[in-house]
Amino acid sequence: MDAYGTDSDARRGPDGPGGAPDPGEAPEADGPSEPDGSPEADGPREPDGRSDLDGSPAADGGPKRIAGSKRIAGPDTGGADLGAWPPAGAAPAPAPAPAPAPAPAPAPDSTSASTSDPGPHLAPRTGVAALSPRYQIGAALALAVVAVVVCVHVGMVFLHVAPANTLTKAHGKAIDDWIYPEFEQNWKLFAPNPLQQNIALQVRAEVQAKNGELRSTGWYDLSAEDGRAIDGNLLPSHTQQNELRRAWDFFVATHDSTNRSTGLRGTLSESYLRRIVMLRLDRDDLSGNGGVIEQVQVRSRTTNVPPPKWSTEKISDKPMDRVLPWWPVTAADTDGGAE
Repeated sequence: MDAYGTDSDARRGPDGPGGAPDPGEAPEADGPSEPDGSPEADGPREPDGRSDLDGSPAADGGPKRIAGSKRIAGPDTGGADLGAWPPAGAAPAPAPAPAPAPAPAPAPDSTSASTSDPGPHLAPRTGVAALSPRYQIGAALALAVVAVVVCVHVGMVFLHVAPANTLTKAHGKAIDDWIYPEFEQNWKLFAPNPLQQNIALQVRAEVQAKNGELRSTGWYDLSAEDGRAIDGNLLPSHTQQNELRRAWDFFVATHDSTNRSTGLRGTLSESYLRRIVMLRLDRDDLSGNGGVIEQVQVRSRTTNVPPPKWSTEKISDKPMDRVLPWWPVTAADTDGGAE
């Protein structure tokens, strides 16, 4: 059957057979079809998402319709045509409602994104920055304590080697307690006025002979003995170079010009110097056969270093002696006791 032919079952106008709609039946609004060659408009979808052209029941409870099918007027259909074109006189179908706009996607959480996925552009943290805030505070406090201790130590060493001033006079004991004995300094070689004197340490003893007679020895130049041991020696020992000199510097630093101790370290410096002297005298067998050293006396002889020939400086060449009192010898001053 040709829908476009001239057959008796062909489509008629509104007044033709099967062309007039039933007065009591509302015409179906299928919506206008697009012209040939344009996309088909299925019309608004039902609430369940199905169109009336996909086999779902019609709005008036009529039979299901299959998408793309047409009802052709004829004896079996009652003349109803549900084709692409609405019957004449039918009200146009309302325009389909626009589809709702999709909801915008939620914005990503910047906080969670930065913590969970730092991204390839962020370098990993190292060092103190990689620690938690609690450990960062602890590390900062530890560094601050170390910095304070270093600053205090540098200040104490500076005051110790600096010339006498107001601070050293007011806090000399605290400075000495910090420096001695671990951080003792001796920068005379690099001082603005380096040492220009020769200091020789000499000793004499009072010996009791085997028959009970007391005699005093002459002055033994201990510094000269060390000098002879160093001369011509490519590898002199530390003892030969520094032991006697450091012992005398220790004594002078802890005693005043009248040879009185200025602190608790004064007694220690006396014992140290006396023991070194006794070891030297025993090595030279000064007491003789059967003799006993009863007491010793130490003195320092200081002579100025003569200036060079081209200098016009005038200095005294007279030696200056500093004589200490007689010290009794005890068993602690010798190896195995005084003999």
